[in-house]
Amino acid sequence: MSSEAFDYVIVGAGSAGCVLADRLTESGEHSVLLLEYGGSDRSVYIQMPAALSIPMNLPRYNWFFQTEPEPGLGGRSLHTPRGKVLGGSSSINGLVYVRGNPLDFERWASEGAGGWGYRDVLPYFKRTERRNGGGDTYRGGAGKVDTRYGPLDNPLNKVWLEAGQQAGYPFTHDMNGFQQEGFGRMDMTVGSGRRASAANAYLRPAMRRRNLAVRTHSLATRVLFEGRRAVGVAYRRGNVEHIARARREVIVSAGPIQSPKLLKLSGVGPVPELSRYGIPIVHALPGVGENLQDHLEFYFQMASTQPVTLYSQTTLFRKALIGMRWLLTKDGLGASNHFETGGFIRSRAGVRYPNIQYHFLPMAVSYDGSSLAREHGFQAHVGPMRSQSKGWVRLASADPIEKPKVFFNYLSRPEDREEMRACVRLTREIFAQPAFAPYRGREIQPGAAVQSEEQIDEFIRQHVESAYHPSCSCRMGSPDDPMTVVDPEARVIGLEGLRVVDSSIMPSITTGNLNAPTLMLAEKAADHIRGQSPLPPENAPFYVAPNWETSQR
Repeated sequence: MSSEAFDYVIVGAGSAGCVLADRLTESGEHSVLLLEYGGSDRSVYIQMPAALSIPMNLPRYNWFFQTEPEPGLGGRSLHTPRGKVLGGSSSINGLVYVRGNPLDFERWASEGAGGWGYRDVLPYFKRTERRNGGGDTYRGGAGKVDTRYGPLDNPLNKVWLEAGQQAGYPFTHDMNGFQQEGFGRMDMTVGSGRRASAANAYLRPAMRRRNLAVRTHSLATRVLFEGRRAVGVAYRRGNVEHIARARREVIVSAGPIQSPKLLKLSGVGPVPELSRYGIPIVHALPGVGENLQDHLEFYFQMASTQPVTLYSQTTLFRKALIGMRWLLTKDGLGASNHFETGGFIRSRAGVRYPNIQYHFLPMAVSYDGSSLAREHGFQAHVGPMRSQSKGWVRLASADPIEKPKVFFNYLSRPEDREEMRACVRLTREIFAQPAFAPYRGREIQPGAAVQSEEQIDEFIRQHVESAYHPSCSCRMGSPDDPMTVVDPEARVIGLEGLRVVDSSIMPSITTGNLNAPTLMLAEKAADHIRGQSPLPPENAPFYVAPNWETSQR
């Protein structure tokens, strides 16, 4: 068995792992090994923004996790894609850049994650971002990750924004700035026409450094301990077993499904579960794999009476032209993810900040490309943001190659079902506004006949899908909380030399897509790992609807 030593060993080259590989090697002082089970991200399907549904459906790039049967969804098992490639899920996601609401991070601090309030995380969001329009009080202009707005060439995007205002919601000039609430343009992680994944933004530049080693097709099988200190990682590459010693720390950045799995395989987790599979106990930590959270969504689809949607671009000839133009010039329809507008609203009076998110798409098609558009249409992806239902990640066996069991417990709480009904009612109202009159055809989905509470509930059970935002399965919090896994510096409670840094350590899920807050989280954790003082807090104000206690809008 071969063995070598590094200062830091990082497991997982996803969004967080790429950030850490860059930041921990930039001074030149420390050596870093980055382990990734997937392979190269050098594929036109990954790099071309409009091709986003293709890598998500290729086993080469996706772990293809499936949930256990979900009782709240009529026993259905949902697809839970996770990136298996350099860049991780940032290489197969929808390229939507949403930071979350400032009150999400205030909530993190109240849940025991001291030092993670909005004033603390804002400077790290800014350090992450290289915004196409430049920086300001809220946005970064000189960071690593390119973000930009789409061109809004399709007229339906402007119709969507107008309809939202006609329905009584505000227009927001920047969902990632002062005001998230309202209808507005959405940022995408695209730079120079290419996907701005964590691999492109952070890892590629870092790979030029002699103090970073990147090993692809390497499966971490367990963290190695001497007493209560993590001293390395055992991993399998091909049929050969290797040991990588860590002189300073082991950092697990394998994501919300694989990070708890690796901890448990290493003897860190709930004692009854580890004992069931004969895994020697290194440290009892009952919160590992618990508190799993996600966003659910469905597609509210309308037929279009005018041929202005992207449906006209779905023929093989048109796709070939789009691809050829993108290859030659990196612009045109191939350079957009086409989620160019969206919105955040509150479902009812008494909700302090938005709990429903919209992505608008000028085509009626499934997000993952599993069903093709059959006619001109448009749709809103809509779903609640802060589900009360919590799930878990548990081992299926002690075999490192076997996928873990994943259970979100979707829609197990009555509040979650009520929010889903509100999604149907409020979206129907938006599409009924005068702005859509010249384009509005029949309601494809849910369908005009779906009206009663029982009918809506059944539609949701059968058609709701994951928004692919698993998180919170190794939650960060106070060491006094028995279900805490890592402290506010991402150190695993009760152990030395071991941290977890990825979306699994979020105390609770944020309001929006998770790539942006995961990048921020890793940037901040990098300073903790290096022993550097955190960036100075910034006290930028943020919006809360003044009438939130008495009015839904």
